[in-house]
Amino acid sequence: MHYAIRDAQGNIVSLHREPVPGGEPVPPQHPEVLAFLGTDEQRSFAQMDADLVRVLEDLIDALIRRNVLRITDLPTEAQAKLFDRKHFREGMQGHALSLYGGGQSALTSSGQVAPPDAGDAAGTDWADLMP
Repeated sequence: MHYAIRDAQGNIVSLHREPVPGGEPVPPQHPEVLAFLGTDEQRSFAQMDADLVRVLEDLIDALIRRNVLRITDLPTEAQAKLFDRKHFREGMQGHALSLYGGGQSALTSSGQVAPPDAGDAAGTDWADLMP
């Protein structure tokens, strides 16, 4: 159950998971709730959060590759979650075309296939970066 606060015209202006003063209970599948949470033109908070998580993962990768951060600097629980997500993403991208290296063949400026660069940090697993 959600709790909605409405404006003077009766439109939902705020939606809460817990009861709030002035909030009326509305079911999660109510059309007004679904419209408030997002339409085709609006992105939901869940999608924005997922996008932000991806940005943070990429940021952590970049900081580790540049030796600004070591994976061991993070709490053990955070390391485990990052490893799990990284390996899951790698598994999902197993058949995807890699345009930026990552231990796979890439295209040169002339359009030829170049062999993977052994020193390419993009293909380095975090476990390889641990002291």
